[in-house]
Amino acid sequence: MSRRTGPAFSRRTLLGGSATAAAACALAGSSAASGGGASRRVLVQVFLRGAMDGLTTVVPHGDDDLYGLRPTLAVRPPGQANGALDLDGFFGLAPTAAPLLTPYGNGHLAIVHASGSHDPTRSHFEAEERMEFADIGQPAGSITSGWAARYLQATAAGATAPLRGIAVGTRLPLTLREAPLTLPVDDFYVDFPGHPFSSLMRQRVIEDTYARRPASIAAPAQATLDAFAVLGIDTTNYVPENGAVYPGGQFARRMRDVAALIKADLGVELVTLDVGGWDLHANLGPTNGDMAQLLSALTRSIEAFYLDLLGLLDRYALVVLSEFGRHARENASAGLDHGHGNAMFVLGDVAGGRVIADWPGLAAQDLDHGDLAVTTDYRDVLGELLLERFGFSDLATVFPGHPYAPVGLL
Repeated sequence: MSRRTGPAFSRRTLLGGSATAAAACALAGSSAASGGGASRRVLVQVFLRGAMDGLTTVVPHGDDDLYGLRPTLAVRPPGQANGALDLDGFFGLAPTAAPLLTPYGNGHLAIVHASGSHDPTRSHFEAEERMEFADIGQPAGSITSGWAARYLQATAAGATAPLRGIAVGTRLPLTLREAPLTLPVDDFYVDFPGHPFSSLMRQRVIEDTYARRPASIAAPAQATLDAFAVLGIDTTNYVPENGAVYPGGQFARRMRDVAALIKADLGVELVTLDVGGWDLHANLGPTNGDMAQLLSALTRSIEAFYLDLLGLLDRYALVVLSEFGRHARENASAGLDHGHGNAMFVLGDVAGGRVIADWPGLAAQDLDHGDLAVTTDYRDVLGELLLERFGFSDLATVFPGHPYAPVGLL
């Protein structure tokens, strides 16, 4: 279905657009209320698929062993040509990740280095599955739902919206497998089926017709109509605030849509987005190649999202993570093979402006099979947000078998 700019309608009468016909059918009967829960905090997960290199993105320039492991690929120390942008005297950002300095400098971005999953696999597919299911240490196949799905299941009693979770794209990731009231949504502004000129009239006729039927028929019909209006966000005419400028590209468009969703306050509680292309075994290009371009697109989009929602820091928490990092030593193809430890980003109402790291070191004896060791479990980062920002208390249902240890994000 194509984008169209229709009249500005109210949500109750499906005005202003819809999600998709599939969304309406899937949600029919799940809730008779069209409105969401007011001012629900939204957890936004950005998954960098393909293993983003944390040692390039957040450069440990204070660790001299980095430059022995990567004589040609390491981002040079601050002050040198194309050098790192210093953060705290030990860590710095890659030059093309400079947009992150905006939220970092304002204290609203925390970086957690040497983080990730303790699962030893270096397989993309296995690592993604174990991370999304959060079943590390559990018997294989014993858990079939994603960690975010289990969170939504555990908090179902307090749900007030017909749509609680969104995977921005065409399919649900494993993170949201078996999640209640959750759908993939690729376009937040799709018109009610049919010609837009008669849209309002047809919606009212349908609503009035079914209102005269018995409740067993009228209620599901109304729920379906309401579900069409769950999103109803006119992203075509959306104007970002606070001077935010989203760059071109799919990820930037999707982040812009999520910002509009958060402002609309529809009761959606969890959103996931994927960004691929990070599996750079050859020609990494940390300052002027593929890695640099990926970082530029990612961080410019995050900066725009941050500025756009500058007055709403208490309404969301954004987490950026990847299945694992890259090998500490560069290979013969000017690239990096699969690794282990990585860096995570947490944006929003956090005690930011810090790189949080129990730094293991990059000396040969400190590496994990040649990779940066994981000293902070990604589940502790997510768990701290759920406990302290989302009012959730039963982490054992979301991260079974994991002994929670707070990171100090907040």
